[in-house]
Amino acid sequence: MSDTEQRNRPGAPTNESTGASAEQVKKASTLKRGGADPGGRGRTTIADGVVEKIAGLAARDVVGVHAMGSGLSRTFGAVRDRVPGGKPAVTRGVKAEVGEVQTALDLEIVVDYGVSIAEVARDVRENVISAVERMTGLEVVEVNLAVSDVKLPDDEDEEPESRLQ
Repeated sequence: MSDTEQRNRPGAPTNESTGASAEQVKKASTLKRGGADPGGRGRTTIADGVVEKIAGLAARDVVGVHAMGSGLSRTFGAVRDRVPGGKPAVTRGVKAEVGEVQTALDLEIVVDYGVSIAEVARDVRENVISAVERMTGLEVVEVNLAVSDVKLPDDEDEEPESRLQ
């Protein structure tokens, strides 16, 4: 068998010095050209609103958090929620600053009467940091909380009464 016939035989090494098959050589040259794996090529940007939604939902999941936002924003939000086609404002009470690899969050919450504010704050921070980092890959550098109100058991919700009977 000649030298040429042996090299063109299926399964025979094509690179005599390394013994690599044609497929292996092709894969190696592809990786060299692109540098990194395909998932690492390009850039992903995440909008502030995306992080705000994730943080808002994560904060609302914590037991002891009655609502998000200040009294005025909750009042306007309650009116907006009642309008046909209106959606609940998930980002109410949440402000995010998003960089390329890090984010910082400010949250304004209303807690239920009788709960430990310190424990609720710790739980909110843990839940928000976990959700944001897991879903976005961003490092959460800080979560600042402002407790703007306490929901008393006998307080009515700030939703306006419907004028329709």
